[in-house]
Amino acid sequence: MFSIPGKNAVSITPKAASQIAKLMASGGHNGLRIGVKKGGCAGMEYTMDYVAERDPNDEVVEQDGARVLIAPMAQMFLFGTEIDYETTLLESGFKFKNPNVTEACGCGESIKFDGM
Repeated sequence: MFSIPGKNAVSITPKAASQIAKLMASGGHNGLRIGVKKGGCAGMEYTMDYVAERDPNDEVVEQDGARVLIAPMAQMFLFGTEIDYETTLLESGFKFKNPNVTEACGCGESIKFDGM
């Protein structure tokens, strides 16, 4: 929907692709759907859900065995985002480097976009 021909809506780092592929294989899932919803201290939060089947309106990005589906209502907010997977001494998890974010809370879980 919000794509540029020849360019994926989001990019996936090799670490993130490896983790997504592992999650898909371990649960027999068809992919990982990402989106945004209202909530958190900055106004919006990212969502991630396993999916059994693709919604025809999802934007699909496949890389190295990983399949990410972008929910239709989130496509304009996530275009250009890099999905990474980081492991530190205290935590492991997916990180979103999103050029569309204008504000984020201190924990990085909640985000804000222009006009929201």
